[in-house]
Amino acid sequence: MKILFLGSSRFSKIVLQKLFSNKVDISAVITQPDRPSGRGHKLTPTEVKQFALANNIEVYTFDKVRLHMEEIKKIDYDVAVVASFGQILPQEFLDYKLAINVHPSLLPKYRGATPIQSAILNGDKVTGVTIMKVAKEVDAGDIILQREFALNGEYYLELEEKLATLGGEMTIEVLKSIEDGSVKFLPQDNSKAVLVSKINKEDGKLDFSQSAKQIVNRVRALAEEVGCFLMLEDKIIKVYKACDVSEKYSVEQNRIMQNKKNFVIGCNGGAVEILSCQSPSGKMVSGRDYINGHNDILGQTVL
Repeated sequence: MKILFLGSSRFSKIVLQKLFSNKVDISAVITQPDRPSGRGHKLTPTEVKQFALANNIEVYTFDKVRLHMEEIKKIDYDVAVVASFGQILPQEFLDYKLAINVHPSLLPKYRGATPIQSAILNGDKVTGVTIMKVAKEVDAGDIILQREFALNGEYYLELEEKLATLGGEMTIEVLKSIEDGSVKFLPQDNSKAVLVSKINKEDGKLDFSQSAKQIVNRVRALAEEVGCFLMLEDKIIKVYKACDVSEKYSVEQNRIMQNKKNFVIGCNGGAVEILSCQSPSGKMVSGRDYINGHNDILGQTVL
């Protein structure tokens, strides 16, 4: 069975890597065009494109799939595998050959662009991966296979890697069921659908009127990609790691504790310790090292 793979992100690359390492026959890859990246705005290919080129897989970069259907129909493939592609696929593509999608949530929960971040933000204890038939409506297709995954304090990138690896393994299983004719399709219960939207930089601001668990979950979900930060009067401090220390310290809400050894801030009903952070003009350091170099912020109020 020959596969056409569509994906653009790190998640996609991990899924593709899993398929490739398990000798799945990948006819070609479709990914997003190169985009400006970094301070120099240099055109940079997607991680999927980089992996495909390094492994001699044919690559197409289509900004809009609907404009390239004639080219796609010339590709020799049996099933399309989609994983975090970043485009709505046209009905013509869906009608042409079976397309399945690797989605990192337990659908119909968390349809949309940010299922992994949403699971962490909401403090879910269990998430998972769904392999489904691609439908016109976003993430609403029939479920083919679904597996749960128990969260254990992972930050976004670690959880993304674990779910993508699981998704790759599940895709191989589904492809075998398609090939032997045993595949089954289960319609989703649309009444239970939970939609999630894109996350922007403003979502990374830490709000100390929230509980310690909520703040820590926000850091776990957003610090590595979107970025998390707290604001003092004249400072923006980026936060990379944090932990709940409510049982250890009692601090006034929004107040930085008078303690030269630990960067602790009071929140709603508890306290959070900043484990690693960075000032705009500095480098990433431990919370303790930051406090050692910035004793002036002790006792200040976080905005």
